[in-house]
Amino acid sequence: MNLRELVYDLQNFYALSIRAPFGVFRKPFYLRETIEQMDYAGSGSFFLIILVSLFIGMALSLQISAELSVLGLNMYTGKIVGVAIIREIGPVAIALSFAGRVGSGMASEIGSMVLGHQVDIIRVFGVDPVKKIVTPRVLSAIVMLPVLTIVGDAVSLFGGYYIAVIVSHQSGSLYWSQIKDIMDFNNIFSGIAKPFIFGYLIACIS
Repeated sequence: MNLRELVYDLQNFYALSIRAPFGVFRKPFYLRETIEQMDYAGSGSFFLIILVSLFIGMALSLQISAELSVLGLNMYTGKIVGVAIIREIGPVAIALSFAGRVGSGMASEIGSMVLGHQVDIIRVFGVDPVKKIVTPRVLSAIVMLPVLTIVGDAVSLFGGYYIAVIVSHQSGSLYWSQIKDIMDFNNIFSGIAKPFIFGYLIACIS
């Protein structure tokens, strides 16, 4: 691949990435395709996200409480676990799991449609393939990844609570009070804004 082909491919990629989300505001609206993709991306990934998030919260709480107990600071386990999960680890880990399942599925599905000339058939019928195929997938990723992230963060915090209280014998009320203390605008906004960006990038790259 020479430089001209690389620039041309990048140009097409950026043009597609811009056209796809703006297709939501133009008729016709492919509501059925969008709901199907949301079902695939959301409910299809639900149990995977639950499992991954649970073990992340438990492992993080176990390691942090073990290190802090040496210093006599294990009462801060809830605060550290909460900030780490809500701001950084939760959105990134869930986005990686989402990309592994949903992103790869989108790429293989669209690739098979291109090889089977289904995209060309859609063009023959006068339908915009970007709006019918790409836009529902981008929209579903942008909507469902933040929802999965919120659910995954909650499960991770409960996993951290289990380890902190049952294994490390800490106070459950203290754990949740520290979680409540770190629920400020900066932490919540940082944890909620990232999944929208990650979902958009995963869908466009796929």
